[in-house]
Amino acid sequence: MHTSLASSSIQLSVPPKHDQPLKIVALGDSLIYGFGDPERGGWVEQLRRWWMMPDNVGHVLYNLGVRGDRTQQVTQRLEIEFRHRGELKNRVPDLIILSVGVNDSARLTRANGRNYTDFSEFEKDITSLLDLAQQLCPVLFVGMVPVDETKMPFLNCFYYNYADQYRYKEVTRIACSKRRIPYLDIFEQWMKRSQAWRQKRLSADGLHPNTLGYQSLLEDVIHWEALADYHPELNYQMKSS
Repeated sequence: MHTSLASSSIQLSVPPKHDQPLKIVALGDSLIYGFGDPERGGWVEQLRRWWMMPDNVGHVLYNLGVRGDRTQQVTQRLEIEFRHRGELKNRVPDLIILSVGVNDSARLTRANGRNYTDFSEFEKDITSLLDLAQQLCPVLFVGMVPVDETKMPFLNCFYYNYADQYRYKEVTRIACSKRRIPYLDIFEQWMKRSQAWRQKRLSADGLHPNTLGYQSLLEDVIHWEALADYHPELNYQMKSS
């Protein structure tokens, strides 16, 4: 059960004016955690390190990704994670970055088995997650990476496929749009590229990005206008490095 919120007012997902580094929490599944990238730790870790450089007055970024999490699990831990990352007295984070949903879409046991999270339940879960997050602070949502269907099943149990990924990500995208939450459609961006391009960026398990994949994902994120609004110098600095 979630603790009660101090205010029921909805926070619009627009960047606040800031004269000092922001506190940012990134919550979600293995895409946030960075699994599959032993060299650089994933896109969130790379961004965190960039903002820690001595000559770069960047934001404070907490990686709160958990492997295997589904939307309901992220919702369950969201508020307590949020309220324990303020750092200073009476301060809470200024921005939430979410990335979750691919685990919900998996088929269990066989390619035509039931979804790990029933589609109708997922619709309710993503609504609950976004509504709760938006009551806490502004929100950004980074969408899922397309899998390699030829490598399924994952762990001899989970069958991921493009059709289900599309259904689940579209529900998420539409829900974000209704709430004016910026949504980065990674699935669509990567599917527009060649299959060979995608395969080079996925780990042998066909599910998680590898080091090159996370680098490409990071580039997609930092070129995203919604994030640039929070740190307009970031895009230029990283291209110039």
